[in-house]
Amino acid sequence: MSSIFGNIIKVSIFGQSHSPAIGVTIDGLPPGLKIDLDELYTFLQRRAPGGNAHSTQRTEADIPEIISGLVDNTTCGSPLTAIIRNNDIKSSDYEQFREIPRPSHSDYSAFKKYGRYHDIRGGGAFSGRLTAPLCTAGGICLQLLKQKGIKIAAHIMQIGEIINLNFDTVDAIENQFEILESAVKNGYFPVLDSFMGEQMKMAMEEAKNEGDSLGGIIECAAIGVPAGLGEPMFSGMENRLAAIVFGIPAVRGIEFGNGFFASQIKGSENNDPFIIKDGEVKTLTNNHGGILGGITTGMPLLFRAAFKPTPSIYREQNSVNLSEMKETNLTITGRHDPCIVPRAVPCVEAAAAIAIYDALLESYRYN
Repeated sequence: MSSIFGNIIKVSIFGQSHSPAIGVTIDGLPPGLKIDLDELYTFLQRRAPGGNAHSTQRTEADIPEIISGLVDNTTCGSPLTAIIRNNDIKSSDYEQFREIPRPSHSDYSAFKKYGRYHDIRGGGAFSGRLTAPLCTAGGICLQLLKQKGIKIAAHIMQIGEIINLNFDTVDAIENQFEILESAVKNGYFPVLDSFMGEQMKMAMEEAKNEGDSLGGIIECAAIGVPAGLGEPMFSGMENRLAAIVFGIPAVRGIEFGNGFFASQIKGSENNDPFIIKDGEVKTLTNNHGGILGGITTGMPLLFRAAFKPTPSIYREQNSVNLSEMKETNLTITGRHDPCIVPRAVPCVEAAAAIAIYDALLESYRYN
């Protein structure tokens, strides 16, 4: 099923952007695990709409209602199910897209697959709104990983042409995690260099004023990940992370470690020499991004995801009328993010947490 992810835990996401509610079921969580719901709610607010000038003005509380799977905030072995109510909906904004698909949206491809049964309101099941239940599941997995000494953080590395700092790939990354944790805690922009972050905000505002949009790149890392997670071939950690990260709408690419840059340098420059550090095998550098042969090495796990510009822009665009089979013009109205990248940061963290936690549980069968 396309809406289910995982091998040991099964994360199933359901609902549409303008349905009464959206939600998630997580099957396979071990019993006896404490979940801090206040921490979960705080995490979800980072993704919630309407929080600032550079996000859609749709306002949703995004407070999940846990209807099964927890007793006294502790997992009980039953599937954990949470729903999130949809309240601030304006379905009339989307009626014209039944006949005139929006460029670079799923409107046309969904029409070809589902005919006129596809829920066009708010993008239906293709909407970024479905990242709210993804973040619910991911927020829970983030807590469970933290209990195992594994931390995950992501930041905005690029918006448009403006590039921020990268994660250090070896030792300094832990200090960078602290910088991001402090920024998020104080409601600041999730960047490593605040000056460049302000330049990014200005670029987003400029695009918004022009009726246009911007894309960008989010960099994500996990530290404390033990060596040995993942499988070769089709169940490698890259495969799993790519599969779930591509479940976030607007993701157009993903790279691990040196990524595409590795194709431009020599093997002597890209290889990571092995060393002994504190009695453990490590690598001097981390161009491999913490994964070799699909299996984690114990070094920081590092990847970057590229996001396309928000396709819903306010400029007039060319499209077609599906009933008349004629070309026409389309002007989009409604409430849309000029850049989804800031709100996508917790989504990337959530996706990574689900994939890594599932792989961690799977590794227990070898021990």
